[in-house]
Amino acid sequence: MIGGVLFYRRIASPLHATRASIGAAWALSLTAAALLLYHPLCLLALLIGVLGAGWGAGVGPRLTRSLRTATIVALPIVVINVLVSRQGLTVFARLGDLGPFGQGDLTVEAAAYGGVIALKVTLLILVTGLAGLAVDPDELLRIFRRLSFRSALTATLATRMLPVLAADSQRLAEAQRTRPGGAPAGARGRVALISAVVGGSLDRAMDVAATLEVRGFATARSPGRARGGARRPLSRHDIAFAASAAAILALAIIGRLAGVASFDSYPRLQMPMDAGTLALCAALAAATLLPFCDRRGIDP
Repeated sequence: MIGGVLFYRRIASPLHATRASIGAAWALSLTAAALLLYHPLCLLALLIGVLGAGWGAGVGPRLTRSLRTATIVALPIVVINVLVSRQGLTVFARLGDLGPFGQGDLTVEAAAYGGVIALKVTLLILVTGLAGLAVDPDELLRIFRRLSFRSALTATLATRMLPVLAADSQRLAEAQRTRPGGAPAGARGRVALISAVVGGSLDRAMDVAATLEVRGFATARSPGRARGGARRPLSRHDIAFAASAAAILALAIIGRLAGVASFDSYPRLQMPMDAGTLALCAALAAATLLPFCDRRGIDP
């Protein structure tokens, strides 16, 4: 399950066919939009766009699993904000005196603000998961190799070791279950498994370090760009996702500065839903999904 949810695999989709730098910029534009906008409808439009992008990129089922994880994180945010916030005026439940926490008045404004923050966290998790599934990490690290070879090498090794550690933990867990007495129950079994995985990872790290030292990686320099090397021309997918990233970022900035997507939760809930807000939501979803309409030239 870990390998299926978290790690990149090249498949036929417009996002996979896009170069890594533009795919990462597209994901960053979605992240910036999620941070800039507070209107729930705009965040829901971005959420629909990201989920649709996941299906358009062929990673919909795996992204849906990330949505389940995001839900586990988001729900406590709403509950905690309702319990601790005292700035709202519209009370929908009174819990009485909660001692050091004061009067337990639960307000609609606190629930709305908690829901907005939960939507933001959900979007950040989904965008990060989509980028991890559809943007080639090796190609992305080759870009940073020109800036810092050692940092790029370290990040590459760390990325490649994650699936190995996941496989080690799975094999160790199976080995524990095959013992005559079975695997240790509860926290004891988890601690034993984690200790074994950490010990094996440290041994493997020493072996890798020794191998790199023998091969002279300590004296390596940044390779730079080869002389006479031809720059790869932009494909139609590169142009489409670059335009989509620019449109998403521009729409988020315009919506924030123009007040079309304004949202105030305290002391009273103020959330305009006029034609401008609806148009902004439709434009955000369209800008996110339109690059996936062109399916030509997406062979893996």
